[in-house]
Amino acid sequence: MAALRRILHWATLAAGTRRDLAGSLAGSCLADRCLWDKLHAQPRLGSVPTFDWFFGYEEVQGLLLPPLQRAQAACPPRVLDVGCGISSLCTGLYTKCPHPVDVLGVDFSPVAVAHMNSVLEGGRGQTPLCPGHPASRLHFMQADAQNLEPVASSGSFHLVLDKGTWDAVARGGLPGAYQVLSECLRVLHPQGTLIQFSDEDPDVRLPCLEQRSQGRTVTVQEIGPFRGIAYFAYLVQGSH
Repeated sequence: MAALRRILHWATLAAGTRRDLAGSLAGSCLADRCLWDKLHAQPRLGSVPTFDWFFGYEEVQGLLLPPLQRAQAACPPRVLDVGCGISSLCTGLYTKCPHPVDVLGVDFSPVAVAHMNSVLEGGRGQTPLCPGHPASRLHFMQADAQNLEPVASSGSFHLVLDKGTWDAVARGGLPGAYQVLSECLRVLHPQGTLIQFSDEDPDVRLPCLEQRSQGRTVTVQEIGPFRGIAYFAYLVQGSH
């Protein structure tokens, strides 16, 4: 898929220490947890503790804040980042969102989860993260995006984020990607919003979402380009 080819390209450009591993991904199954454990264990350059494949929080915060504002009656609204890896989406929401939010990042890689908990708590000489609002919360837990039952009850999240997780799981077969979508919709509040970030063409992704979104409204917005690449935000929304 185009999204994953571009992931490999930017992983190679982003860090010299990751070049050999990034190149080896081309022939690998990106649904393999051991592969991601190995990748997340690689050293990060400089003082930035997170790594974003497509883009980070700053580039898409304008899409994330409106659904949270609509859900403020929940006080605080709950956000789930499915397949969070070591990206800046969760930490950006926690430290920069002016509204109270309760953020949970989940990933099937224990290496990624341990790293992000270290970032949150200020491990390895880093400063602990400070919330953008005193009522905000942030947690990271190990969980498989295809089975969120251990960490998320039905209808419990007002905003669910999937940044490239569908794309990676689909490399192991579309049934897995459909199961990720099913779980995201199960845990989504009836008036909540699911946002999938991808560079997969709407002609391919939209029919999949429309057929399996249980009567919710599906829309798409083009975002970017970032580093010369255009991406899409696929929004699946309940009634408001």
